[in-house]
Amino acid sequence: MQMKKSKGIAILLVIVLATGFLAYLSAFGIGSNQTGSAKDIKLGLDLAGGVSITYETTEPNPSAEDMSDTVFKLQKRVETYSTEAQVYQEGTNRINIEIPGVTDANEILEDLGKPGSLTIESADGEVVLQGTDIKDAQPATQQNEMGNNETVVVLTLTDEASDSFAEYTANHIGDNLPIIYDGTVISNPTVQSAITGGEATITGMDSYEEAEELASIIRIGGLKLELQELRSNVVGAQLGEEAIKTSLLAAAIGFVIICVFMCVVYRIPGFASCIALTLYVGVILGLLNAFQITLTLPGIAGIILSIGMAVDANVIIFARIREEITAGKTVRSAIKIGFEKALSAIVDGNVTTLIAAFVLAVKGTGTVKGFAYTLALGIVVSMFTALFITKYVLNALYAIGLQNEKLYGRGKERKTINFLGKKVLWFAISGIVIIGGFVFLGVNKANTGNVLNYSLEFMGGTSTNVTFNEDMTIQDIDSKVKPVIEGITNDAAIQTQKVTDTNQVIIKTRTLTLDEREALNVALEENFGVDTSLITTETISSTISSEMQKDAIVSVIIAVICMLLYIWFRFKDIRFASSAVLALVHDVLIILAFYAVSKISVGGTFIACMLTIVGYSINATIVIFDRIRENMVEMKKESLDEIVNRSITQTLTRSIYTSLTTFVMVAALFVLGVSSIREFAAPLIVGVVCGGYSSVCITGALWWVMKKKIGTKTKA
Repeated sequence: MQMKKSKGIAILLVIVLATGFLAYLSAFGIGSNQTGSAKDIKLGLDLAGGVSITYETTEPNPSAEDMSDTVFKLQKRVETYSTEAQVYQEGTNRINIEIPGVTDANEILEDLGKPGSLTIESADGEVVLQGTDIKDAQPATQQNEMGNNETVVVLTLTDEASDSFAEYTANHIGDNLPIIYDGTVISNPTVQSAITGGEATITGMDSYEEAEELASIIRIGGLKLELQELRSNVVGAQLGEEAIKTSLLAAAIGFVIICVFMCVVYRIPGFASCIALTLYVGVILGLLNAFQITLTLPGIAGIILSIGMAVDANVIIFARIREEITAGKTVRSAIKIGFEKALSAIVDGNVTTLIAAFVLAVKGTGTVKGFAYTLALGIVVSMFTALFITKYVLNALYAIGLQNEKLYGRGKERKTINFLGKKVLWFAISGIVIIGGFVFLGVNKANTGNVLNYSLEFMGGTSTNVTFNEDMTIQDIDSKVKPVIEGITNDAAIQTQKVTDTNQVIIKTRTLTLDEREALNVALEENFGVDTSLITTETISSTISSEMQKDAIVSVIIAVICMLLYIWFRFKDIRFASSAVLALVHDVLIILAFYAVSKISVGGTFIACMLTIVGYSINATIVIFDRIRENMVEMKKESLDEIVNRSITQTLTRSIYTSLTTFVMVAALFVLGVSSIREFAAPLIVGVVCGGYSSVCITGALWWVMKKKIGTKTKA
């Protein structure tokens, strides 16, 4: 049914007003506090700073195992404030906690209390359990005796404590067992029966949030080491204000270029996509605010990827519309059929990436979890804007009179390119690059002891506290201090944080030798007149612990398996799924080779970069596989070679345009960004090019080889 002109005008008016409102909200917010504005979005330590707290163990010489265990459990505790909170070891008996988005150190200290000071006592003060006797504490929902759901906290005891606690509770049924943390009773449960099996349940919770908070406090109170506060500071952004400004400018320029490109290439449909993309940006900013998601540099990568996928969805739709117009359909019919035919590729590509984001959000920690949140949010919003907003805007524009076929364009009939004929060349190029990458990994291992140039997030490093003679601004630190430090370290991976209301600046670098420390002291004295006697240095551990690295690896493996199963289910052929996964491995190895050759620092953004490429690559692969599946039905009389080559040729424009638009966004970051931003953007640029190459040249050829070599029957 054709949309009436009046309805078209009404739809356009509503969408324009909604876009304008979101733009106003992002710029100015609501009320004197500017609630809902872009400035109100929670930013991570790398973009905005936060609170830094240093604890010292009461035991002077704790074991490395106890320190590692304490760091990991503290990380889990402080993630309740922000998924981007960092916990790392400083020296031999100190632990640093950095929490973004907060400015009141005293409030955090009061909330945390004294870690490792929890006991469960009898009413007369006898200690029944130490905090270290509690292995874990988690909120849960269970049915009570009345059959109603209630929220509880489940305590899991160590094997050593289980038997003694069972004996004690059997003899003290009806007694209270107050749980005391940092000198305060936080819960006063009653023994209702003998507690056997090493698992106790605390009832009487008013809400799940209350149970979650109690469980979190018990976990931090059950640390093996007791900690005391040594110092606390409010610190500035690690990357500095200049990094934020250039990133925002790059994003704005990239967005404008994309909009101009879409309008020039796709005319009226391109204009409709620009309106939808603008609305997309406004919705994303609003939801980041609403869900209080902490935005970091990896989070920005997730948004960039989702913008690329939003553009990709529009390109797929518009290409289909042009094909239908070329086939003789009217513009109105072409719009309808174009959206219908593009639906499966868009849904499959986005859902596959969404599955990965969900797994990473559930299983990942720290940077991985933050990346997953922003990516998932971006995918959902991009699908909504592409499939609904773009469709309504396009139909509304048609309804108000923009109906001339020339305003929509025709698809050009392309001669089928023989991609499979060059498959040996494609495989050889990829093989040479991947093998070359492994060679460089070996060379790096021989020369430096590490296969990659791991930054302080992975390897730990040196923290230098410098007291300047004047209050250094963030701009001064970025433009004057960092170049001096980089001249000593020959490494752009430098984190600096300004301690609020002081002249102190915390400088974090890779581990410095004694000679480098001395050279840094001399350089700071010569360039800034710093009193070297006030400079203090400490060795710090990695902010990405071995447990977090393990979580990230496990998360990626599970995500890849889930993607494989989904593709297998949707395409009814495991060869589609396995070739897609092999293409992912191919892309990851290419990026790894780039890191090995370029010696770019491998830090927290490395994980986000790899995940971004995985998401980008799988989406491009799905589009080609969707066309192969369709053509196998429509081109039954053609050879398999012709079907594959034809499918890749038909989607070639989409592959080029999507790679180009995503490339523009990332390239703007690289050109305009500071050195740390460029180190983040460079691998993404390589990944975008590699993802486009593999989707066009590798995936179809891999599937063809599997189809020819592994069985002959394929279900479409």
